[in-house]
Amino acid sequence: MITQDYLSNCRFCCVVSKANGEDPIGSAPTYEHWLALEMGLPWTEKRFQENPMLRRAIALIEKLIFEHGIKIRGQLLVPDSEYSRPGYTRVLYYRRPTMLFAKFEKYEFIIPDSEVGFFVMALLETLLHSFTVLPDWEQYRQQTNQIRELMVCTDGNVDVACARFGYPIYHKLRSEFAPASSGKLRVWRCSHFGGHQFAPTLIDLPYGHYWGHLQPEILELLVWRNGSVNGLYPFYRGWAGLSKFEQIVEREIWMQEGWEWLNYDKSGQVMAMDEVNQDSANIRIDFTTTDGSMRSAYEARVEVSGFVMTAWNSGDEQSLEEVKQYCVSRLVKVM
Repeated sequence: MITQDYLSNCRFCCVVSKANGEDPIGSAPTYEHWLALEMGLPWTEKRFQENPMLRRAIALIEKLIFEHGIKIRGQLLVPDSEYSRPGYTRVLYYRRPTMLFAKFEKYEFIIPDSEVGFFVMALLETLLHSFTVLPDWEQYRQQTNQIRELMVCTDGNVDVACARFGYPIYHKLRSEFAPASSGKLRVWRCSHFGGHQFAPTLIDLPYGHYWGHLQPEILELLVWRNGSVNGLYPFYRGWAGLSKFEQIVEREIWMQEGWEWLNYDKSGQVMAMDEVNQDSANIRIDFTTTDGSMRSAYEARVEVSGFVMTAWNSGDEQSLEEVKQYCVSRLVKVM
């Protein structure tokens, strides 16, 4: 149990990270599939073990990852008094559509609570073969592709920093931005998705952008995209469609191309890399403009630019570790 005394004496990992200037870029996990479903709190290990459906789902997700190499992320969402329906569970499924893409494909279902276990298992089983939108469940499908989902980690079970710093960001987004979106934005409290040293963190879907070290004053720019994209530079963790070094390059390209870059279909490739020390890499990012009139690419080199000390976890006793920081030393647009 987290007490007030603990919080008073706690050194939060995200405070250390931010104070030492740790750059969050390149820390976004890369997934091909997301499966997010509503579940009331508390989210405890005991509850997961005692729930047969959750046990089976977790076991199948682990099988997909470790035996079949499928990159999938399970996510929990706190039910919302406005969004949620009593007696039903919302399930959001996202998948990577092609090699070259801008957004993840979205499928939303609202399933009766009595059937949600069968649905989740059926959906996970299809990933062993091919996804066919589960025609037997089409009656529960929701047409919500126009809705953008912001998932803010407020889960203190892994690290208290997410709850301490995530909830105020969630509350501001939920109370101010979601109501002003004319139904085009939903904001959720969600379970942990890594990178608590960058708390407060959020995922922006269907785009698949990760954010960290968030501050209230930059939320308007992040949500409404009504100013210079450069203001988001220090808060961007990366795009889930790319790997670590590709994410570092993609941020620099985004800063040059502006907001329209978000809608370009794109893919990344590591042309060469220092496999031993990971001190450098040569990267290529291919893209197609929104109207399809131009196909082009950027070629870049990423190199270590320095080191900072960071904390992996919060607590009253912390050990700091040195982490590498990177920069893009060369960036060239090729036709």
